Amino acid sequence: MLSRVADSLYWMSRYLERAEHTARLIDVHLNLMLDDTRRDVSLQRWNRILRSLHQQPVPMGDTTDAEQMMRDLSFDTENPASIESLVGLARENARQVREQISSEMWMQLNQLHLHVKESNVDEVWEKQPHEFFRDVRNGAHLFQGITGSTMVRTEGWHFIQLGRYIERALLITTLLDIHYRAFALSDDLYNGRSVDDYFPWLGLLRFFTAFEAYTKVYNADLRANRITEFLLLNAEFPHSVRFCVEMMYNAANDIADVTTLHRNSRLHRTIGRLRSALSFDEVEDILPDLHRYLDRIRQQCLEIHDAIYQTYIYRPVDSTI
Repeated sequence: MLSRVADSLYWMSRYLERAEHTARLIDVHLNLMLDDTRRDVSLQRWNRILRSLHQQPVPMGDTTDAEQMMRDLSFDTENPASIESLVGLARENARQVREQISSEMWMQLNQLHLHVKESNVDEVWEKQPHEFFRDVRNGAHLFQGITGSTMVRTEGWHFIQLGRYIERALLITTLLDIHYRAFALSDDLYNGRSVDDYFPWLGLLRFFTAFEAYTKVYNADLRANRITEFLLLNAEFPHSVRFCVEMMYNAANDIADVTTLHRNSRLHRTIGRLRSALSFDEVEDILPDLHRYLDRIRQQCLEIHDAIYQTYIYRPVDSTI
């Protein structure tokens, strides 16, 4: 596979995953505002969302309202982190490799792009913003389902999986880190007691569509140490870091199987080290320095990204001969 094709498929997947994540964060926040109408609490939550998306937080006391926040994160085409920008970037990458993806994939992504682009921000806010963000999430999920049903399992498919799960792992660890810095300052994080403030932790699980899954593994009693364990180390939940890394490992192995590269490359070693750590680490060992642990995962994900480029995208010409 040409390196430019692999690059476009990889970034198409990353941008779409990021757009779906952003839509989910905004939608959950707007719903949480109905449960807690305090402006300072809402602004603090907005700022956590903004920092997790690498956006500039709003100073406390600022008069910016929820509608303006929604506009900036959804429809501001000058903001590369807005939903409209991200879906547009995903579509552009898909357009560049149109011949490598199925017609159904292209039609779905193009339809999502047109829906977002043609939506009127005033109508979205006045009628029901939840429906818009639901459409974005469903559109991304439908694209993933169509991809799984119509694409041959060659290198292109595996690069899409690499992009999807490396992006998800980075998004999870970043938001987790920001949330725990804000709320996990008491002994509740370490001794397993129920958290004092229910709604922030409920919101965190809902940000990852994890509340129902969490209650099936544990129960509705929210404990910070259990939430940490579930979102980091659970091997079966699609929005856990361990699950994401396992999918990355499988995709890297599958790419190696259909190329001339062996499995002892820098890419495989880097993913393998992270996979091993997440398989054997215990939450009790992680909690005392959670920020450092999450930061190390992010750094390793960035190393995996660099290794993907060094191994497959920026390969010297003579290495393909």
